[in-house]
Amino acid sequence: MTIRILIADDEALLRMAFSTVLEAQPDMSPVGEAADGTQAVRLAREVRPDVVLMDVRMPGTDGIEATRQVIRVSPRTRVLILTTFDVDEYAFAGLTAGASGFLLKNTRPEELLTAIRSVAAGDAVVSPRITRRLLESLRPHIPDGGGADRDERLSRLSAREREVLVQVGRGLSNTEIAATLYLAEATVKSHLGRILHKLELRDRIQAVIFAYESRLIHPA
Repeated sequence: MTIRILIADDEALLRMAFSTVLEAQPDMSPVGEAADGTQAVRLAREVRPDVVLMDVRMPGTDGIEATRQVIRVSPRTRVLILTTFDVDEYAFAGLTAGASGFLLKNTRPEELLTAIRSVAAGDAVVSPRITRRLLESLRPHIPDGGGADRDERLSRLSAREREVLVQVGRGLSNTEIAATLYLAEATVKSHLGRILHKLELRDRIQAVIFAYESRLIHPA
């Protein structure tokens, strides 16, 4: 299967560099380039890429809003946010907008390719444990997850599912959660699948963010 990739960056040289790296891979194909967020959304709607490499700081519609819109117009498309710093407010904003992870712009080519393949396969690039550290560092900037809507969504979970969500929010793997809650790992996986479905979340990273926004988890 060929992974179809849209590159969104306002720097032409960076777009060319990314495209050159991608074209050299037998399982990847650049299907478009966008110089700003508005173009990225339009192209995502037209070509339905598997993955978008999305710069944050672009003129007009920035990468965060573009991520939100891309996911809305092309739900199966996965977005990788490109940041200058490994921990900043843009990384958090990108993840909450629905991105599947973030990469540094100076990421080595082999790491970029691995990240794209992982995201295209449905995985997240940033592990929940790293996401937790990111959220803790940005705790003062994280808004409350929102009153009635938050409470209504949490009420969909069983007591056991809420326990599993808390452990996911702490950055534990399925194996670690199974040991902590004395469950079979397959059972934890089943609980997590139901949690994502009931809370209408895209992946495990979104579950970590939800746990923080709903105040189920507090910084260590």
